[in-house]
Amino acid sequence: MPGPSSSMPLLCRGGGHPSSRSRLIVNKLPLLPVAAAANRRRASPPPSSYARHLATVSPVNPASRSHRVVVVGGGSAGLAISHQLLRSGRFAQGDIAVVDPAEWHHYQPGWTLVGGGLKFKEDLRRRLDSLVDANIRLYSRPVGAFAPDANELTLADGDKLTYDQLVVAPGVAINYGSVKGLPDALADPSAPISSIYGYDHCDKVFRTVDALRQGRAIFTQPAGVIKCAGAPQKIMWLALDHWKRAGLYNANNSDSPVQVSFATGLPVMFGVPKYSAKLDELRRQRGVEGLFQHDLVAVDGNQATFARPDGQQQVTRRFDLLHVVPKMGPHAFVKDSPLANEAGYVDVDDGTTRHKKYPNVWSAGDASSLPTSKTAAAITAEAPVLVRNLLRALDGQDPDALYDGYTSCPLLTEYGKVLLAEFKYGGVPKETFDGWLGIDQVEPRRAFYHLKKDFFPWVYYNSMVKGTWGGPKGWVN
Repeated sequence: MPGPSSSMPLLCRGGGHPSSRSRLIVNKLPLLPVAAAANRRRASPPPSSYARHLATVSPVNPASRSHRVVVVGGGSAGLAISHQLLRSGRFAQGDIAVVDPAEWHHYQPGWTLVGGGLKFKEDLRRRLDSLVDANIRLYSRPVGAFAPDANELTLADGDKLTYDQLVVAPGVAINYGSVKGLPDALADPSAPISSIYGYDHCDKVFRTVDALRQGRAIFTQPAGVIKCAGAPQKIMWLALDHWKRAGLYNANNSDSPVQVSFATGLPVMFGVPKYSAKLDELRRQRGVEGLFQHDLVAVDGNQATFARPDGQQQVTRRFDLLHVVPKMGPHAFVKDSPLANEAGYVDVDDGTTRHKKYPNVWSAGDASSLPTSKTAAAITAEAPVLVRNLLRALDGQDPDALYDGYTSCPLLTEYGKVLLAEFKYGGVPKETFDGWLGIDQVEPRRAFYHLKKDFFPWVYYNSMVKGTWGGPKGWVN
């Protein structure tokens, strides 16, 4: 294993592992705290952002509040879908509307890289109004309620929008309160508790990792649906590699200064058997304690409490570092609407993405009931299916495109290597490089690491949110 002084470059040269001995250097400025350096680079939005903001977010008259397509959500799914629709050439200015109250759009898959000391969080966000095409109406307000029988939705301020077709893609909510004591612990800079799930907290992760010199580190994953089910262990593998390179971690050695545990609410390492077997092999080889079916419910000081299945007694473990993944679920305005299934997600057909009851309602991304992992990669496959079927519906035709459940999870297994998991419904692998030059994607590779670290963040803002990236299919439109 190469050390910090090996050929793997530091962040300032675009590469791999941040040295724990010399601190991570960017243009000879210390990484921590990163906010000051990043804020100096991150000036106010360019003039075009302000022009976009003034042109389309200003108050509009009631006559302009009827649209052919209303897209709820300005995240990965909402932007990809709205721009793919616009690029079809079938919509005039204002025919498509996007509804989202957020000021900022975040490249959330990059928060793992921030937690590993490889990226600045400020570099992974853009003003939402700068990303929405000027021909699309942007309503920067929350949704209050849906009235699908009237083809109408009400904004939180009481204004109403009518539509011919509705796309519901607002993502999911992160429930930090699902773990008792977690909100206060995340906000406390002295508490050794952090999470990559959230812009406000993701940069705390590397600070806690770099500060730990000895003790027990616990990384958690909850039972239930979360965004990117591989992320909870991605950050664990990076942290373990950081400590190993610093001489603080020795696999299968009881005298190792740092000990690592993975506490997951699931019975396995990963939901796809092929990749789960490999990840469990890595866990055993690297001496990581596996605490399966341990669902974190509370933190108190340096004590973590886990629920156990079938009424078993709760377990309390002491830690010196705790990385937490909170529970997640549908937003209340979706869950409490006529569009939701029993679990609170938009109830759509698994193949066509069309609502099972309302034929002019569609959904993709994390808010949908599509039974696949909730990742940006899944959206690259879902969006073209939804767009084609919606356009056919406008012509009075039945859907003919089907989504097969494709999704991907680039699992960082150390600095410089990624296991590129790609699969479809049923946990069946669907690998882009399958059979190509004898590549088996279950083996972590350096080439996949550069896809995760360098290519995917670039293609996301330069193509995906603009509606021109189709994932494994490459560029579209």
